[in-house]
Amino acid sequence: MRAAESRHPLRMSSLRPDLTHRHRQPELMDDPVLDERRHREALRGLARINAWSGSERSLWSALRPLAHTAHAPLRVLDVATGSGDVPLALWSRARRAGMPLTVHGCDVSPRAVACATARAAANGAPLHFFVRDALAGPLPADYDVVTCSLFLHHLDEAQAAGLLLRMTQAALRMVILQDLVRSQWSYWLALVGTRLLSGSEVVHFDGPRSVESAFTVAEIAALAHRMGLDDVVLSSHWPCRFVLVWKRT
Repeated sequence: MRAAESRHPLRMSSLRPDLTHRHRQPELMDDPVLDERRHREALRGLARINAWSGSERSLWSALRPLAHTAHAPLRVLDVATGSGDVPLALWSRARRAGMPLTVHGCDVSPRAVACATARAAANGAPLHFFVRDALAGPLPADYDVVTCSLFLHHLDEAQAAGLLLRMTQAALRMVILQDLVRSQWSYWLALVGTRLLSGSEVVHFDGPRSVESAFTVAEIAALAHRMGLDDVVLSSHWPCRFVLVWKRT
């Protein structure tokens, strides 16, 4: 048994977990001893799931009006970018729409950054990725838009509030944050979808646990209110996602 597995033994997921409150659990993808092959396999699986679910669609719908009125290409930073599939998808959509973006991504994992860099190069996309811990210190402050997708559920409430604060401090014009919604339907979809769309046991294990760790829309609204961000706009999107948009005024 590998070290990562010994820390988090794989087990069958319950079909009806108690989702009344968040139940944060360690995920295999967060384990620093997860071997590189399994990590890359999981990143590929997550990218496939993001493509199927159209993760970038809701981000692009919020970003497009701003890009349409911009006099120069918007500078976009994707935080906790993983394999870089969301920045690549945003760049591709903008290119097709004739609205060029300058898109960068950062992640705490050098493996993820290397994977994202290789993915962008393979697609001929001029994207830049760099290592940065979004939970440790301020984010770079020279980007018009700061985005984050499917990272918030990894965090406790204090960390989530800190990340949102750093994003609003760094963004010159807009913050767009997307994550899972905790619900029974979302849990079942994760349980089945991860197995249909990926062969990675890491993804199979982490998917349902991500839903158990996720916030509800009401909890995110309350968190933003406690931070004084009463001007955020929250919306629900298929499949089982919420999007938070904040604009600098």
